[in-house]
Amino acid sequence: MTAQRVFHSADFDKTPPTFEVILPERLAHRGVEKDDARAAYSVERKHPVHFIDLPSHAISLTVGGLTPGGRSNRHRHTYETILYVLEGRGYSMIEDRRIEWEAGDAVYIPVWAWHHHVNADPDKPARYLACENAPMLQNAGRLAIREEAK
Repeated sequence: MTAQRVFHSADFDKTPPTFEVILPERLAHRGVEKDDARAAYSVERKHPVHFIDLPSHAISLTVGGLTPGGRSNRHRHTYETILYVLEGRGYSMIEDRRIEWEAGDAVYIPVWAWHHHVNADPDKPARYLACENAPMLQNAGRLAIREEAK
């Protein structure tokens, strides 16, 4: 790993006039949901989570699922999240607000808001994409923090 240069406020004049394209070797992750969900992560959160493994430095994307009648842990984090519901129906509790959702809906989770997700269908699973800016915060200096409710 090469050392990354650290810039300070007096280095503003060192901002380059152009930008170099860095084209990573891997640009696709095939069969995302065919890979096993990250077992420990999924068990801890009480629902399956499939990580999309691509070299983004700013955003992450996961495929989450809720079993019929299931729910996620109550948690909060320092990164924004947008959920896009692929299938199912349910709701998210964001702080004290109940946000109903179904396939085709998108839900915004603000920074540091306590929340959890519930599958309201007792017979069918729910699936969603979660897009987050956690990698950007991690790369900016360990600013991505997640806290699970006790």
